[in-house]
Amino acid sequence: MLTLRRRISHEDVSAVGSADRPVLLATLDVPYSDEATAFAIDAAVESGKPLVVLNVAEVLPTTYSFLGYGYVEKQELQEALRKPAELARSLAVHVERLRVCSPHPVDALLEVVAEREPAVLVFGPERSQLSRRRYRKAERAVRERTSCLVWVA
Repeated sequence: MLTLRRRISHEDVSAVGSADRPVLLATLDVPYSDEATAFAIDAAVESGKPLVVLNVAEVLPTTYSFLGYGYVEKQELQEALRKPAELARSLAVHVERLRVCSPHPVDALLEVVAEREPAVLVFGPERSQLSRRRYRKAERAVRERTSCLVWVA
């Protein structure tokens, strides 16, 4: 009679893989939705993980963009993007703010996700600030082309 023997492992597999994986809050050059901000900060606080706050902006390849002048910051947008980071810092969460400028913002977002390997990607642009088509296209790409947990409002 054949039996299946299992090798007994004494390794702690619960700690493998998620040691320093951050919570990543991402938007496409629009303010974050309130629900996404609350979820990302709660996830970072409860898990003790760092929070990466990411803004991906579309910058067309022109002569000025090659010289470093392709992205002009809007003061209102920068204040809105700073609020989640300040709130998380006030709750003792390590926060890193990133801005990525690219002619292909969704591809750039996916590249950052692949590099950072977050525990959770919170895709949270304010839907009223983006066209419906652009939002759906970005959401579909994020869902299909990432290997981490994804939260979408």
